[in-house]
Amino acid sequence: MLPPSRPSATKCSPSSASRVAVVDLDPALLEILACPNCRADLRVDDAAGELVCTGCGYAYPVRDNIPVLLIDEARRPDAKPAG
Repeated sequence: MLPPSRPSATKCSPSSASRVAVVDLDPALLEILACPNCRADLRVDDAAGELVCTGCGYAYPVRDNIPVLLIDEARRPDAKPAG
């Protein structure tokens, strides 16, 4: 007989998974990434699932833990968040 399966520690409840998209990037990668618009450093915004430029404020999406550093895909600082 197989032992009963245990719930995975990495699963999130449906309510928290829909609100928070945790960005899981290697710190070494984050250290070398720069904003393609102004070349400033990027910071992680886990609540929005984005990398936000510390210079110009553009917010770049992270999809499946892959940063999409395309200016055309970035959310402008004056744009309202989707939702």
